[in-house]
Parts: sequence; C-alpha cells; structure tokens
Amino acid sequence: MFEDMKKFKGDFTSLWKLDVLPPIPRLSWWWWWVIIYIPDQQNPGRSKQLMTLWSTKETPAIRMTGHWWLPGSRMHIDDEGGLVFPGMVCSWWFDGKKMYEPLVMKECRMAAINDKHSLWPQKGSGDGAGAVIPLLQEDMSFGMNPGNDKFWMNLVSDKEAVKRGAPLNFKAELTPWSGPPSTLTYKNNIMGMNMGYDILRLQGTKCKLNVDGEEMQGTAYFQKVSVQAPTVPWFWGMLHFDDGSYLDWFMPHLSFSCLNLDDKPWKLRDIFRNPKIGSGIFHDAKRDGTEEFKNCEVELLEPDDGEEIFIDNDGNKLPKFRVRLWNEKTKISLEVRAASRAKWTFDQPTRAGMVSHLTYNEYPLELLRISILDEKGLRTKKDYSWIHGNAEHSWGLLH
Repeated sequence: MFEDMKKFKGDFTSLWKLDVLPPIPRLSWWWWWVIIYIPDQQNPGRSKQLMTLWSTKETPAIRMTGHWWLPGSRMHIDDEGGLVFPGMVCSWWFDGKKMYEPLVMKECRMAAINDKHSLWPQKGSGDGAGAVIPLLQEDMSFGMNPGNDKFWMNLVSDKEAVKRGAPLNFKAELTPWSGPPSTLTYKNNIMGMNMGYDILRLQGTKCKLNVDGEEMQGTAYFQKVSVQAPTVPWFWGMLHFDDGSYLDWFMPHLSFSCLNLDDKPWKLRDIFRNPKIGSGIFHDAKRDGTEEFKNCEVELLEPDDGEEIFIDNDGNKLPKFRVRLWNEKTKISLEVRAASRAKWTFDQPTRAGMVSHLTYNEYPLELLRISILDEKGLRTKKDYSWIHGNAEHSWGLLH
C-alpha cells in the first residue's frame, strides 16, 4: 500500500507561471483545472462531482458556450513575476442526479502570484505557495498554502444557476493522499515553431468540500496546462480507487469528427478514428507500484437494447466507454457509462471569415465492470469498495 503523505511532493515552482512558452496567436491556451469526487450515498455507484477551471487564451475573440469573450488586452507580467490577465472562471456541479451547467461562467481579470511576491501577505520561499485570484467581488480564488500541505478553493455560483436549484457557496480543501498520485508530475513537449504543451498534474488528493454549510469528504484531481497547438479530438478518462490507486487513459486521434461544427453527439462521421492506440498509467496501491501503458484502446458505445438509458440536459442518449490498456505485465479492461454530461463549446474566428469549432464533453462515470490481470492474479470491481471517475470526449478542430 502507498504511504499517506503530510505534504505534496514535487517541484511546484512554476505552478503560478504561464509564460513557460512564447504565446502563439489563437493557439496558446492556459488553465488551472480541478475536479472533485464526493461519494453519493444515495447512488453508491456514482459520485457527486464539481469541476472548476481558471483559464485564459491568446485570441482576439472566441465564443464559449454562447458567450463571446473579447479579452481586449493581453497578459501582463510585472517585475516580480506576477501575472495579470483577462480570463474566465467556469464550473459545473453534478449532485448525483442533476447536472448544473454552467454553475459558473464568469468573465473577469485575474492575478496569479507566488508567495515571494510583495502582494503576498507574508514572506515566502517560492516553493509552491501562491494563488490565482479572479478580481471579483466574490472570492473565487484557488491557491496553495505555504509548506505545500494544502490547496484551497472558493466558488460562488452564478445567480442563474442558483435559480435552477444549484447550491450557492462551495469551499474546498485539497490535502495529500498517498504515494505517486499526490506527487506532482511534469510533462513538457516542444515541437516546431514553439508549438507543444506543458502540464503539471496531481492525480489524486483527499478533499474536504463544504457545500452551503454541508461538509463532505472525497477526492480530487488537479492539473495546470499550457497548450500551443490546434486541438484535435481526444478521449481521456481517469478513476480514483478506495485504496488510493489511480488509473487514466488517453487517446488523441484524427477523425471525420474534426469537421463537426456543433455539440450534437452520435454523428456517423465519428465512427472512423486514426490512430486507435493511446496511452495510460496505473498507480497500483495494492501492488505498491506503477504500470505505464503504451497500448490503449477506447470504444465509444451506445446503450444496449433493454438497459437503462441515461440522457443529458438536451435529451441526448449518454454513452458508454470500453477501455483496454496493456503492457507485458498487466492487462486492464473496463466498461463505464456516463451518468451525466457537461459540455463546453468553442467557436473561434480564424482567417478569411472562417470559424473553427471544438466541443469538449465531460462525463461523470458509473463503473460497470473492471478486470486487472497481472502475474499475481485477477482483480475485479468486487475487490474495491468504490471506484469513481470522469471521462472526456471531444470533437471538432480548434485552430
């Protein structure tokens, strides 16, 4: 079993910086992204989920889920490395039955500083403490305490979401869980013409969530992402296990779905995908080790005849995903179904009056089955008291 940790491990010195790569017009995109899972006592196979992101983009204009964002200015970096930039705070909340999307979609200016900045309330070391702070009347900040032992997150729902029945106030604390999932990972890949990506991830944390005064316990995932490339379609998903294990899969691909210009699912052109092989990782607490996979297949499935059909807020059938990952030592096969859907649409004017499009879907999951086979035997869903997660599927080609 992985040992519990008192502080997050890893190099957090670039956590509050967005100037890792020179910006590219219409391609550069930056965000901090958090998703929280709370076991749903009324639906044990499901989890309540809260997703929040703080984001900015190098673009003169983009329409996000019907809202035109016109930044009007660019990122400013002061003499101490502090950032001020135009951006948006966006969030959704799934209470186990109903999806509130958007919970928050708020345009604002933001600041991002570390604890060595003169605006930080006390002298710091620059080892990770800092925050992204939307410059709003409400507290919508996300940050890390000195000592790297805790993140905080504050969120206030939009009035329109509250009118639809959503809670008003969310406050979260993210603390270390165990082993590799709570150790920061870093990936950086620079291609030609400064295109590439830069990603920091904490794959698993403990989480205490307060929703309008009600205390809840669960887990969370965090990533900070810089992308400088056209966004091609992808499948991505991840699972948290009760013992501190973590599994994810990723399959970017080219498809005729690149031509999709709206958010409607189940188009015939989404059948063909190339390549069909992705990657994944499994932090296995029971084996006290990590398995990396260079072989990954993801199938998008419609519900079978006779089984319960879930629908999204627009009346569309929700999908199932069948995932296979394997290497020389371990084979993992699983099937999950979406319990709900949150979608974000992006339409960005390009050249000659053309508009590029991206639909980005996030699906709270129910695990139907899983098998994990290695040299020590076979494990299934029965070997764990709970497994919760989320899956993504995108289409279009934003450029």
